[in-house]
Amino acid sequence: MDARVPLVAEQLLLIERELRVQGWWEAQAPSAQALSSQQPFCVDTLAFEQWLQWIFLPRMKQLLETGTALPKVSGIQPMAEQVYGGQAEKARRLIQLLGEFDRLIIGAT
Repeated sequence: MDARVPLVAEQLLLIERELRVQGWWEAQAPSAQALSSQQPFCVDTLAFEQWLQWIFLPRMKQLLETGTALPKVSGIQPMAEQVYGGQAEKARRLIQLLGEFDRLIIGAT
């Protein structure tokens, strides 16, 4: 088993928690059409926090549950920095958590 799995699982829970704390967690899923965007981060159909909730977190949890190999690269923090540039203070903790996730994936400490 990949030694990063428990750390990644914990990080995903922290990201979800922060989305909830900020009020960015939604009870209603976006439409199937919005979720099926082919653009990176579904930038044409979803807000970044929607992408995190409805695409990123479920896909990562599925990888962990099925024992599928974790990705070797991740660059979510730079996207978050770009998206939340105007509200960096409010999003500071989420950006930090996503950076920690990126570092876990590439194996950096």
